[in-house]
Parts: sequence; structure tokens; C-alpha cells
Amino acid sequence: MATTQRRGRRIMMTEGELDAYLTERRTCRVATVSPDGRPHAGALWFAWDGTSLWLYSLTRSRRWADLRRDPRIAVVIDDGEEYGELRGVELSGTVEFAGEVPRTGEPCPELELAERLFARKNFGLESMPHDGRHAWLRLTPDAVASWDFRKLGGP
Repeated sequence: MATTQRRGRRIMMTEGELDAYLTERRTCRVATVSPDGRPHAGALWFAWDGTSLWLYSLTRSRRWADLRRDPRIAVVIDDGEEYGELRGVELSGTVEFAGEVPRTGEPCPELELAERLFARKNFGLESMPHDGRHAWLRLTPDAVASWDFRKLGGP
């Protein structure tokens, strides 16, 4: 996994911690670039396959339109309430569109693992339900930054 983190190495997650964290977490915040250059952020469920983050987005959303025009993206997954509990990951790069748009469930080997992981994690199902309104985005990050303030110790 690409990592460009220079600061905060003391609180940076190891590769194993990062993989476990992304596998267990469910919700991320996705930031895209609007036509006028302003950022747009929204929450989505995701699946992590060990290499890429898979996002199942509405195809008639502002996010989808932004990414069609400019595929650059930043995604944050984080949690914690108190300062010493804060932990998270920021992934950034360029998304790829995967499968048919919108996704109707046609056989697509590229999506088999992502759909199985996503369906189990978010719906408790063995196969992905398709509604003809969503499609897949894959982010294989160019840059990864992580933090786990629990590593600081303290009271």
C-alpha cells in the first residue's frame, strides 16, 4: 500500500493495523471536487479488499457527476470521541469506475470479491442486492495517512 506519511509516525498505524481497521469499519466520508473547485463531502459505506477501497455510489448523485468530470478523491475513515481515542485513515488518489453503470447484477468477475465483502459487511447477505441506481467506484490509493492517538498513552 502506498504511504506518504512524513509526520506523526509515532501514531501511524502499521500495515496490519491499517488493514484490520479498514476491514472492520463501515462508513467513510468521501470528498470530491465540484466544477467550481469547491470540495464536496458525503458519507458512504465501503468495502476494503486489502488493496482497494470499493464505494457503491448513486449514479445520479453530485459525487458521481464530480468524479466523472474529475476522478480525484480523498476518503476519510475515523472514529473516537476523546482526544486519546482518535484514530483514522485518509486515502487519496484517482477512482476507477467498475462494472456496468448503473449496476444491475450482470456477471462481472472484477466485482465478485468487492460485492461479496460489501454485502456481508453492510447487509449481512451473501450476495449483493442491485437496485439499478448505484454503481461501483474503486480507489487504489496513491497516498495513505493514518493516526491512532491511543499509541500516545497517557491518562
